[in-house]
Amino acid sequence: MFAQLTWSGTVRQAFSQVADIVYAVVSLGIMGTMLHNWPNSHGYWRQTDVWAYVLIAAVYLPLTVRRRAPLTVLVSTAACTLCYVTLGYYHVVVVCGLGLAFYTVAALRPRRVVATCAAGSLLVLLWGTRLAEPGIGPQSVVFVTVTVAVLWVTGDRSRRLAERGERLAVLSEQLRLEQEEKAQRAVMAERMRIARELHDVIAHHVSAISVQTGLAGYVFTSDPRTAREALGTISGSAHEAMEEMRRMLVVLREGAERAQEGASDLNAAPGLGRLEQLARRVQAAGVPVDLRITGAPFALPPGADLCVYRVIQEALTNVMKHAPTANASVTVHYDEAAVHVLVSDDGQESIPVATTAEHAGHGLIGMRERAGIYGGTVTAGPGPQGGFEVALTVPVSRDK
Repeated sequence: MFAQLTWSGTVRQAFSQVADIVYAVVSLGIMGTMLHNWPNSHGYWRQTDVWAYVLIAAVYLPLTVRRRAPLTVLVSTAACTLCYVTLGYYHVVVVCGLGLAFYTVAALRPRRVVATCAAGSLLVLLWGTRLAEPGIGPQSVVFVTVTVAVLWVTGDRSRRLAERGERLAVLSEQLRLEQEEKAQRAVMAERMRIARELHDVIAHHVSAISVQTGLAGYVFTSDPRTAREALGTISGSAHEAMEEMRRMLVVLREGAERAQEGASDLNAAPGLGRLEQLARRVQAAGVPVDLRITGAPFALPPGADLCVYRVIQEALTNVMKHAPTANASVTVHYDEAAVHVLVSDDGQESIPVATTAEHAGHGLIGMRERAGIYGGTVTAGPGPQGGFEVALTVPVSRDK
């Protein structure tokens, strides 16, 4: 992008330089021809000689570098024009050169500089008009003054347009950079969301599989029925984990056709409707779960529904990891403005709460980030009767 802008700027500069050279050479040829062919039967003008052509060349040839050194070119052009008209040559042929030089200054330099240059150019033109017309009248003065004013206004407007274009170019570049930064942040946010989903899915199901595997190995010979039940729970957990992983991969697919193929999977995203299934799976892993739903249940938005489910899942996963002999309790309460969730355990025989919180720190951060997306809050800490508890509040706006 930067290389393209640089190349484009170089091309524009080269084109402008060529245009200035062509203008200067063509103007010199036209004005020289005009001076040579202009009738002077009444002797109003000094007879054309070599010095007239030299001065005309000195007026127009510096215009080839007018954009690089506008002030220098204007001073040089004005001085040569002053000499030309003072010597009495036909004055009209040098006016265009001086006008273009002044216009260039007005288009490229600040107004305070242009004001001084305007006064100087006006004096030179008035002096030339007076020499050409000894009885100079108000009309000639007005004409010359209006000409200088028009050149000034036109050049000033060109300068302001150029400055506005530069500002727009800078703002466009800043906007492009901001858009790239936002896109990168969006990518990072999406990666964090996917990582959070993977953490919740894998951690929960692998924890359940680990507990059931240990139980099956322990009672494999002494209690084959319990071992078979544990193996069934392992199979169910692995199957559900694969289903959720497949649903996430469908979300990550690109293209409308693939998105349509996975529409049914998207609708099958876990939520509070599968809370009893989650409780049974945790209970099968050896942690009794007391599930309570109070208030008047209502359908949550899909994102908030998944958020509440994942927080409960993560809290129960932490119980299985760090307090496997505890009893867990899940309470979901619906009110008019929010859904309140409390997940607690009575892990009196578990490792200390401080250590539990330390081990569950990343999961707690994920819970808070997930709840924060929907304006919710998560608190975690020791319960009033011991153990550990996680409280979640998610505000929900309901249409009356």
